[in-house]
Amino acid sequence: MNLTLREAYEQREKTFIAPYGCLSQASRGRQTDEPSCPIRTAFQVDRDRILFSNAFRRLKHKTQVFLSPLGDEYRTRLTHTLEVSQIARTIARAMHLNEDLTEAIALGHDLGHTPFGHGGETALREIYSRKFTHQRQGLRVVDEIENNGQGLNLTFEVRDGILKHSKGYGKIIPDNPDKLSCTLEGQVVRIADIMAYLNHDLDDALRSGVIKIEQLPEQCLRILGATHSQRATTMIRDLVYTSRVEGEQLVLDMTPEVFGAMTTLRRFLFDNVYRSPQVHEEFIKAKKILSELYTYFMENEKQLEHQLIKMEMAGCLVNGNSLARTVCDFIASITDRYALDLYEKTFFPRPTV
Repeated sequence: MNLTLREAYEQREKTFIAPYGCLSQASRGRQTDEPSCPIRTAFQVDRDRILFSNAFRRLKHKTQVFLSPLGDEYRTRLTHTLEVSQIARTIARAMHLNEDLTEAIALGHDLGHTPFGHGGETALREIYSRKFTHQRQGLRVVDEIENNGQGLNLTFEVRDGILKHSKGYGKIIPDNPDKLSCTLEGQVVRIADIMAYLNHDLDDALRSGVIKIEQLPEQCLRILGATHSQRATTMIRDLVYTSRVEGEQLVLDMTPEVFGAMTTLRRFLFDNVYRSPQVHEEFIKAKKILSELYTYFMENEKQLEHQLIKMEMAGCLVNGNSLARTVCDFIASITDRYALDLYEKTFFPRPTV
């Protein structure tokens, strides 16, 4: 019997993916069974579904660190996602892991991010629920919000990677296995995420003048490098060459020197960039905008319905969620510029003559 293109590729995976990698054929499956694609593997299908989703396109107008930057060179949530994907794929290829699974998780890892970056996330945590996180919201996006409420029906492994990609201010490589993705591919995305933002957030902070190169800890410059390219190369090589096989498992690891320099750089960015007056003051304004929009739509359901239909999210109205949950989903989904425009139209007075 002739094999389909997908089946032939699944057979080839066994020749280049290491025993500790995740074969496409070994996926735990989808929430709802569906016919397999004759051309693409399950993880390739997931990657494409994420790439063509509304939530993915909206990332181009969502803040990474700097709100509505005037310069075209500053990162957005979309360019951050692409940089994470490239770093993660490079690592996965070097370690003989499943590159398609890695890419799918990387492309989907920030789909649940709010407008205005972590300031928006903090706002929804305060006004909606202390349990709100962008990674949990990301799972809601792919399970319940996208495709007009039908979801994307992704594989277990990709959904798990999206949920467990974020470390907040916790350990880069946590000791608690419950906080780790069930696949090494998902764990690689988690590390690639921090490699990406350490590099590009520093790059943008220097470009904006929030910090100067001479302020950087000497350890970071000496060990990681003085340029974006040098730092990325150092981090990736260190992870690839330091990680080791124990028994039949690959243990992701880094040298104390590079790991220590990354930790120092991370602390420096939190203290001098993310919490700097220039950044923090803008996030205070952003939190006010989202808070007032949240209150408005809690009190104006008809307007909420209009907005959800406009954003192809009408399915949120009929899936049994509370009003508060639906408003939260809407607020989390909009982009920075959409939020600013909506705030102006909703609260700014307009001439009557």
